[in-house]
Amino acid sequence: MTLQEITKNKYFKFGLAVVIYILWVIWIKNFWFLFGVPVIIDMHLTKRVNWSFWKKRDAPKSKNGIVEWVDALIFAVIAATIIRMFLIEAYTIPTSSMEKTLLVGDYLFVSKVSYGPKLPNTPISFPFAHHTMPLTKATKSYVEWIKKPYNRIAGFGKIKRNDVVVFNFPAGDTVIVEVQETSEYYSVMRQLADQLKRRDIQQSNPIKSFEIYESMARDHIWSQYNITVRPVDKRENYIKRCVAIPGDSLYITHSQVYVNGEEQEHFKDMQYDYFVKTNGKEINSKHLERLNIAVDDRRYIASSSLYELPLTNENVDNLKNFPAVSAVSKYENTNINMANISIFPFNTNYAWTEDNFGPLYVPEKGVTINLNIDNLPLYRRVIETYESNSIRVEDNEIFINDKKVDSYTFKMDYYFMMGDNRHNSADSRYWGFVPEDHVVGKAVFIWLSLDKDKQFLNKIRWNRMFSLIH
Repeated sequence: MTLQEITKNKYFKFGLAVVIYILWVIWIKNFWFLFGVPVIIDMHLTKRVNWSFWKKRDAPKSKNGIVEWVDALIFAVIAATIIRMFLIEAYTIPTSSMEKTLLVGDYLFVSKVSYGPKLPNTPISFPFAHHTMPLTKATKSYVEWIKKPYNRIAGFGKIKRNDVVVFNFPAGDTVIVEVQETSEYYSVMRQLADQLKRRDIQQSNPIKSFEIYESMARDHIWSQYNITVRPVDKRENYIKRCVAIPGDSLYITHSQVYVNGEEQEHFKDMQYDYFVKTNGKEINSKHLERLNIAVDDRRYIASSSLYELPLTNENVDNLKNFPAVSAVSKYENTNINMANISIFPFNTNYAWTEDNFGPLYVPEKGVTINLNIDNLPLYRRVIETYESNSIRVEDNEIFINDKKVDSYTFKMDYYFMMGDNRHNSADSRYWGFVPEDHVVGKAVFIWLSLDKDKQFLNKIRWNRMFSLIH
């Protein structure tokens, strides 16, 4: 029997299909799928059930083009869904938070197998739609009749420091539908709570605790807007650089990140905001274009002859040599008054900013910490939201699930993520840790890059195509 005859033999095809299927079941560690083996047996050998129910079993394929198209479409949808779920998925960069490592208009592939594919929490959903049906603003693309707990299949490795990671936005569990593209629910709530407090101060009313103002703000938002709550796998996808892994201690001083007491490596394409003072003249836009500073990133105050620009170290050196430039100074936020509104952990006892932050311990699975009133704000969301416990505080004593405690053991690993565009990135400094069950995959390479500031073929950034992400 020739090799061609062997490969066409139905028993060979059956054996190959069963072996591949069983290996897949072992990989995903869900042995309920072994009930699918009888289906494979029937499809290849007994053929008692017409699995292609949309066509007659004896209908010749060559005579029915519609059936062939249906076959091809169903196969394509199934194949693409499996590839997206278990192997690799395409993403695009919508914001400048990772510049200059990743640019607005970069199209990239994200590897699911690098850290292990995460099985969906909501397995029944419309193909290729993330959380909202196409052509709608609020119609869910998924149903929650079946909810699955967190489960991750074995991957090639674990997240390392400085990996560029895609993850589900942790603070995206609750969404204001009307402003979901521009505003984050918790940020809106805290800002409204601050406004209510300021109003009482201006009107000489008794000042309440900030928790009460938050409760008032929450009630107002829920009464005025449409609110939706999303499962983990249907939250927005974010992409950042992992700067600290489970068990690390992190702090930031004058915008320099330190992990376990050591300076974080300064990447070539990392950038910060700088003030660029000129001698009264504007910098030629062509010069800024050559420095790859996007039009949307150019902020100029004519009355002060002052630019505010996000710059890499290389661009700082270049601008200092411009004849029109008289001074270049790095921006640093020292306004601690907004710490409890916009900077994690949103507590007046932690007077942190994005440039001076920490120290902060990143939770590691199985590690037990001493828990008290002072450090509870750092880990309350982890304990309460991500690890599904109830917390209450009475007379400075902490109760978890109605049991008085002075310690806590973490159930998951957590990560601290930051954008390479350090002053223009909504990252862990603003909303806290990324739980392991939110991790989607590792950004691998850019396959296309389009510059929205240019036209026609000039839009294509040829030098970025098929480049690896570091």
